Amino acid sequence: MIELPQSQAAAFSHWFADGPPGTAALAEHALTPGLGRWWADRPVAPRAVAVACADHVLLRGEPTALAPLALLPFAERYVRAPARFLPLLGHAFDIVVPWERLGYVHRVPVPRPRVPRGVTVRRLTREDAPALAALGPEAAWSHASWGGPAGLAASGHGWAAFAKGRVLAMACTYFRGHTHEDVACLTVPEHRRQRLALACVTALCQDIAARGHTPSWNCSRDNRPSRLLAWTAGFRLEYEYVHHLTSRPARSGANLAA
Repeated sequence: MIELPQSQAAAFSHWFADGPPGTAALAEHALTPGLGRWWADRPVAPRAVAVACADHVLLRGEPTALAPLALLPFAERYVRAPARFLPLLGHAFDIVVPWERLGYVHRVPVPRPRVPRGVTVRRLTREDAPALAALGPEAAWSHASWGGPAGLAASGHGWAAFAKGRVLAMACTYFRGHTHEDVACLTVPEHRRQRLALACVTALCQDIAARGHTPSWNCSRDNRPSRLLAWTAGFRLEYEYVHHLTSRPARSGANLAA
């Protein structure tokens, strides 16, 4: 596939506009300069289009327009595509693992819960980038869609629970779309079960609503804690889908070139 310059990407965003909230938000978020990458099989009248942000990839169009070799940029990523792309993915990668997912939309306003004494829940600012970075590599996924901790801290789209300058929990807009904002959150292990993530998510949802947008949420079907948190924060199940985790490219050069 041909990687498209950011200046051309907006012309192809309509390929993903009719998807569920999380899909549309990813594609729209990826239009932000420096945050997403776009590809097409050809620059004019394309038959297949792809967009990537963080570790996530969306594919649309006709898989017959692509050879397996064209999918090499999407190795070790979470790929969401129509079922007709599965044979192509199977030829491009040694292993393609399906992952059942649940998509939620915020429907019920929830008051912000009380937090333990000494904990402050507030919006992230530019000065909080070091505190986000201090969460370590295990938390790198949480700010990947903003290009790193500095990008998220400066975005105005994150809330965190702080104690003595340390981030104990955090919630942020992971993908910002024109109508929906997809939410991500985390809590450091030793501070779980204190409703800190709920406090951050609730504050973020109020912030999103004030922007005239609707919060959305997605998680693995097997992630019971995430499902419970979503429900408690006022999210309700709207749809189900499957994305596929790809491995390294297939070893067979013949398969890739086919």
